[in-house]
Amino acid sequence: MGSSLSRLTEKTNVWPWLLLAPLGIYMLIFFVVPLVDVAIMSVTDPRLSLVNYERVLTGALYQRVFLNTFLTAAFVTVCCLAVGYPLAYLMAHSKPRTAMFILLLVTMSFWTSFLVRTYSWMVLLGNNGPLIALLQMIGIDDTPQLLFTRFSSTLAMVHILAPYMIMNIFSVMKKIDPALIRSAESLGARGWSLFRHVYLPLTAPGIANGSVLVFVICLGFYVTPVLLGSPREQMIAGLIGHQIDEFLAFGMGSAMAMVLLFITFVILTIYHRRFGLDKLWG
Repeated sequence: MGSSLSRLTEKTNVWPWLLLAPLGIYMLIFFVVPLVDVAIMSVTDPRLSLVNYERVLTGALYQRVFLNTFLTAAFVTVCCLAVGYPLAYLMAHSKPRTAMFILLLVTMSFWTSFLVRTYSWMVLLGNNGPLIALLQMIGIDDTPQLLFTRFSSTLAMVHILAPYMIMNIFSVMKKIDPALIRSAESLGARGWSLFRHVYLPLTAPGIANGSVLVFVICLGFYVTPVLLGSPREQMIAGLIGHQIDEFLAFGMGSAMAMVLLFITFVILTIYHRRFGLDKLWG
């Protein structure tokens, strides 16, 4: 009996499917079923119709929030690139011990939750925080409002998402063959010309990987914009939570979530056709 079962499994090669079964069951219960439920709710609450999608796609408020979400995500991505590229370059061209120390500092942020880091920024940027106290010490009495602004939420999101950009670019930089750089130098490439025509194109996959990852994550950010941002400049995740928590409008919230999911799927599809999702982590 045991030998026949073994021959059957070898013949049909079912072991990979058996190994994937626990993950498949988990994804089915905790991802596919809730997602289908949200999709059904978006067209059945409060009644069976597409009125929720019509309001999301044509309403001025929702269009403004979606636009603000995309602009914020794009700006955060650019800021993460501006911070992450030089730091990744420093890591890739430092001594191994120095690079490992910087890498440790970067990865330490993953050990702390989004919520804790967000509350830390609330303390730092609050009216009684150290930054306001420093401004007052140097003679600035009319201190600006830092907390609950676009500035505070953007700063916190850059701090939270920058490690994703750094790790992606660093992984690509470490794979660059030094012989390519030496060959370019032997042909007369120097300074900015060497960076622009040789080094930057070689690191472009890392830039693309990090940018897509940061942009997509930022689209669905909820905790940080809600706690630190201005109520007048909501992002779509915050508006979805507001619709459900305050108005119990599950249909509208579900419709906005499905539209956001569709847009994210389109972005990832474009990226997959150009680079491949298997390269998303470098």
